Amino acid sequence: MDIMAIKKEVLIQYADLLEETKETRIKIEKLENTIKNIEARIKQIEKGSTVIDKVYGGFGGTQGFKIEGVPTKEYEKKKSDLMIKKLLLNQRKSTLEILEFDLLKKTNEVEEFIASIDDSRMRRIINLRLIEGLSWNKVADRIGGNNTEDSIRMAFNRFMEK
Repeated sequence: MDIMAIKKEVLIQYADLLEETKETRIKIEKLENTIKNIEARIKQIEKGSTVIDKVYGGFGGTQGFKIEGVPTKEYEKKKSDLMIKKLLLNQRKSTLEILEFDLLKKTNEVEEFIASIDDSRMRRIINLRLIEGLSWNKVADRIGGNNTEDSIRMAFNRFMEK
């Protein structure tokens, strides 16, 4: 495998690592929201939230009884769920730290690769698209000179196929 192919693999890995990092951040955010909701429900239960129900029995099932109490089973389940979710959150945060460290290393590799490209226009395209994360349309706008998003994308693809 030649040096250019190895360096192009770095670009592919960088793009995947960026997406994986974003996805992990989204998972963490969703989990934090879930934890907040569970904690809010636990506080409700602890403040004396009671459940009221009506059951029938006695006299052939015609007599109604009102029952009221603390939802102990729900409380215990919520506490258990909370512990599990907090453990999962800590794992995801650890994963995110590792991903961010890997991303920093890959960013350095990508920047070295970009600097090694002879074609200034291609260096700009790769930098704008991968490092700055711009859409193909915005890359074309920044490059200017009657370039369209399709022409920029195709130039990038041709470069990657070399």
